[in-house]
Amino acid sequence: MAGRYDFIVIGSGPAGRRAAIQAAKLGKSVLVIEGRLKVGGVSVHTGTIPSKTLRETALNLSGWRERGFYGRSYRVKKEIGSDDLSIRLGKTLDYEVDVLEHQFLRNGVATLAGFARFADPQHVVVTSPDGSELLVEGERFLIAVGTVPFHPGNVDFTDPDIMDSDEVVEIPRLPRSMTVVGAGVIGIEYATIFSALDVAVTVVEPRPTFLDFVDREIIDEFVHQLRDRGVTFRLGVAVENVAKGPDGRVVTTLSDGRMVRTEMLLYCAGRMGATADLGLDRCGLECDARGRLTIDPATFQTSVPHIYAAGDVIGFPSLASTSMEQGRIAACHAFGLPLPPAPAYFPYGIYAVPEISTVGMSEQEVRDRGINYECGIARFRETSRGHIMGLEQGLMKMIFSNKTRRLLGVHIIGEGATELIHIGQAVLNLKGTIDYFIENTFNYPTLAEAYKIAALDAWNRMAR
Repeated sequence: MAGRYDFIVIGSGPAGRRAAIQAAKLGKSVLVIEGRLKVGGVSVHTGTIPSKTLRETALNLSGWRERGFYGRSYRVKKEIGSDDLSIRLGKTLDYEVDVLEHQFLRNGVATLAGFARFADPQHVVVTSPDGSELLVEGERFLIAVGTVPFHPGNVDFTDPDIMDSDEVVEIPRLPRSMTVVGAGVIGIEYATIFSALDVAVTVVEPRPTFLDFVDREIIDEFVHQLRDRGVTFRLGVAVENVAKGPDGRVVTTLSDGRMVRTEMLLYCAGRMGATADLGLDRCGLECDARGRLTIDPATFQTSVPHIYAAGDVIGFPSLASTSMEQGRIAACHAFGLPLPPAPAYFPYGIYAVPEISTVGMSEQEVRDRGINYECGIARFRETSRGHIMGLEQGLMKMIFSNKTRRLLGVHIIGEGATELIHIGQAVLNLKGTIDYFIENTFNYPTLAEAYKIAALDAWNRMAR
């Protein structure tokens, strides 16, 4: 394993795996170094795949999707425990690791378990699980180490009832109540998943708003649905202290003096780039206060030209989908393969309950740009498929230019939102207009009919 490689990738998450395979397909010798015993990174082991698997398990076992027909008391399994949640997770993770290992093997990508740190700009020292060290030389590098949860000093994470977003996938028991600190994507996803399991959830967020990149009309609908389910929001207040009460519950003291008492606390307020032990000073790099690296957004090069960085370690948008593309672009640039310009728009997916997905401009962004526009709304209950599925909620919002008739943005909340969004993404990137949705035929019955309904709703209001 020691020797010299054309490309050394530190981290095997979405960015690392895609970069490694792309470089291998260009005929380069590639080594992937992964700190875990199994490849996959945070995405496979504690992040994307586990959280979405947990979501699917919760929806299936709780009978969530059928409650529109059979009532709120409907359950597939009356008593759901942590073992029920972990069975599906174990099978899914084993499959994901197996697929990834096969991809590396098929493409001739070498892998090495251990923690890497730079010895100088061209060499890394890899400390293996048994403590032995190996010096490896690389022509080019990609740093794709992802992130770790932020742990503030006033929260005791040694307490089994206090977890971060990595630990929650192995939750020891299903509590009756939970405080979720942080209303970012991760916090909101877990808060709504546990709410679907009938856990009483309180969300604490120091900012007065949350998910600010999502259209406000979608967020208003989202908040309405969650409050209807009994989710409590404490917005605009910070956490002052976390302690155990005499009854064994976790007591969270807020900056406004109020207290939240729940059986468990999930801390999701921020993540840090996992760069602390990389020895960045030895290769000429520096990270910001949150451990993130600065890159050229077109090439993903750092300030050291032969070292690239991609994925969550460079910050927003921190999506598995965009991280994969970042890794591919970095590998192509590193070895001189020209690439066409990236598409202007990519979708965001929030795997909450209900799902949220968005692409293009929000209504506020359209207003800020001074564009003359019109919106159309479709509610899933207006579609025959929605009735068949028993959907009482869910909507699609489309924004069009009055002048050019072009699609400007699509925003969806409800069942299948992260799948449906791709129709809007394609039309948006191809500079399509409202006429596409009005003139084309959609399968019947489908939720995708909402595109035609929303487009006709906008067309009825547009100046003609």
